[in-house]
Amino acid sequence: MFRSLRAAPVPAGSRADRDDSTSIRTPPTRAVALVTVAVTVVTVVLGAVTGTAVLLIGLLVFLPAFASALCTPRQTAFVSAWVSVVVIVPVALSTEQLADRVTLALFALGFGALAVCGSSLRITREGALVSLRSTAAAMQRQILRPLPLLTDDVLVDGVYEPVQQDKLVGGDIYDVAATPWGTRVLIGDVQGKGLAAIGMAIDVVGAFREAAHREPTVTALVDSLEAAVVRHNGYAEQRGEPERFVTAVVLGVDAGTETQLVTCGHVPPYLLHDGTVSAVDGGTEHAPLGLGDLVDEPRTVSWFPFPAGATLLLCTDGLTEARSPSGAFYPLEARLAGRVDITAGHLTHALVDDVHAFAEGPQQDDLAVLAVRRSPHRISGTSVSSPLATAPAA
Repeated sequence: MFRSLRAAPVPAGSRADRDDSTSIRTPPTRAVALVTVAVTVVTVVLGAVTGTAVLLIGLLVFLPAFASALCTPRQTAFVSAWVSVVVIVPVALSTEQLADRVTLALFALGFGALAVCGSSLRITREGALVSLRSTAAAMQRQILRPLPLLTDDVLVDGVYEPVQQDKLVGGDIYDVAATPWGTRVLIGDVQGKGLAAIGMAIDVVGAFREAAHREPTVTALVDSLEAAVVRHNGYAEQRGEPERFVTAVVLGVDAGTETQLVTCGHVPPYLLHDGTVSAVDGGTEHAPLGLGDLVDEPRTVSWFPFPAGATLLLCTDGLTEARSPSGAFYPLEARLAGRVDITAGHLTHALVDDVHAFAEGPQQDDLAVLAVRRSPHRISGTSVSSPLATAPAA
């Protein structure tokens, strides 16, 4: 049976709808003109009142320098031309020494020309940075799909914030796959930070997308993720890089009344339903991905009720291990208690805003928060995969 994964509609003006990092921001031309004229008027009036008109007007030669730091080359050229006229005309009519008047006029013209050149160089440099960030944003959309995502079974919305804001992808990962066996959801956290962690994240997400459509059981899917991590560590060892593990939660949601869960050393999900909040009992907590050879027990799947209209909150330790200035950990379950009836998108954004206020400082770790809302129209009496509930990993 073909099942579709599609992007859910995003309201205009929402966070997901805005991207200020892939455009060069400059002030409106009208605002530039108004500010330039206003500064000129203030300078002329002060000069007339204090009797130092020529001296104060001479200070206007520095105005194009400020414009070059904020405006386009055309706007900067306007400011430079305006200042040159305003400075040169009064100076030419003044009774100061000729050498002083010529020097001031040359300063006005020279500073104006340098300001235009500086603005042009800045715009060129910012354009290159914007192009780079646009490429990075396109890569991010390929590695981590933009949220929200919608399948026949669930709506998945959330927030993703890497600790290094200049990198749009960090060590936290997530993905959603609509498969013939239901919807599979992954959230994980790669050990460490930096480009090496991002490389591991790319491999795990790629393995999930391929195996989610190939493996009929969630345990077999997790085995494929384990193999991907081990394989990546093998390549890393050849390059002299340290091995890494990945904590993860994998969900299997279908039309049945219960949902499959495999927890690999990760933060457990929270279930929000009928005004209550509870941590999901995932049974045995298995070793993180990459460390499966260190334990004898195979990974097994656990089952828990996931009623229609309920919401599962999945997150990484960037949320649960955030600390206040006094050293207290973020009380996630307590903060969820007052937010059980809001939409998935509002829930995750409210939590992220709340944890930032709680920490009162810079973000210390990558942060991923997903809200998985069960469709109220897809519940049937039995699960299509329930006979394989405790099937061990191969």
